[in-house]
Amino acid sequence: MKMHLRCFDTLNSKDLVIKPAVETSDIRGFLSKIRRANIKLLYLDPKLVGDHDFKIIYPSDQADIVICETIEELKKLKSLKRSCGFVKKVSSNDDLEEIIAASYIGPELVIIETMNWKIIPLENIIARLHKSGIKIFTTANSVDEVRTMFAVLELGTDGVIFTTDDEKQVTDLGTALEKISLPLQAARIIEIKDVGPGERVCIDTVSMLKTGEGLLVGSKANFLFLIHNESVGSSFTSPRPFRVNAGAVYCYTLLPDGKTKYLSEIESGTEVLIVNQEGLTRPVIVGRSKIETRPLRLIKAETDNEQGNIILQNAETIRAVSKGGNLISVTDLEVGNEILTHVSPKSGRHFGMEVNEYVIEK
Repeated sequence: MKMHLRCFDTLNSKDLVIKPAVETSDIRGFLSKIRRANIKLLYLDPKLVGDHDFKIIYPSDQADIVICETIEELKKLKSLKRSCGFVKKVSSNDDLEEIIAASYIGPELVIIETMNWKIIPLENIIARLHKSGIKIFTTANSVDEVRTMFAVLELGTDGVIFTTDDEKQVTDLGTALEKISLPLQAARIIEIKDVGPGERVCIDTVSMLKTGEGLLVGSKANFLFLIHNESVGSSFTSPRPFRVNAGAVYCYTLLPDGKTKYLSEIESGTEVLIVNQEGLTRPVIVGRSKIETRPLRLIKAETDNEQGNIILQNAETIRAVSKGGNLISVTDLEVGNEILTHVSPKSGRHFGMEVNEYVIEK
């Protein structure tokens, strides 16, 4: 008998499960290609896989997590201390109640296969099970559908079983869905200078940003400053926790795919990368971008090996994040202050993509 095997690392992770839609003769080659995309989970008959280091989710005794279609089968496998899940096609509330009943038996996960209605059934299950410790999975047939399923009811599903025959789609999704952590380090401010009026960009996202979160922005793609959102109000202004007053139009900001984009090019529908003071990231969508003329201030800073700068609006509501995680208004910054930055090796940029070439930026 197989040992009980936990396939998942943390309750908060997002698991992409690949269900190959290729001919049997092409499966080995397809798996070899997607393995390089750091894919670890398959929904596939174990007999077709051969020697591998994947975790298999499937209605088979040979799978790492055996998927059950009836509550009776689920009870039997749980009594044998097997890792198992429960799958159900949902077309009515009765089907949802059967999933809830199955959850009391203690499966590793439940798989909801939705019919015509996709979002509402998932929202109902997530609302009822998200504190249970049971993973909630669903199915998808397109990249856009995968992204939607991971965002349902803000919490999203814990996993998506993606049916595809396109290894590039798998690679792109695997990269996008990784929980990326970017290294942040303190940079010491060496110069502050008012530079007069110019155009700055205010980015309004469709998400409520938390304290500590902001955008990485700077004059150089390899030296970006953490610019905080406007969740902190004052006696003169109301909080705008969806907004980042990011900087002058020419500045770069980092995107979820690792590319950079000029702030002037950000528009409704653009996906940007939100970063918190710990370096944890998440993608969010821009609802609106506003370019307006405002008084600007130049901030120059340095680390042990690099020097960078940024031009920001000179106003109390724009804040950097200190080495200790405190917020410092641009109007209160002083030479010698240490603020959080993301610094990477020097490289050039061609249409936002990193390229290895000789470049000097000042």
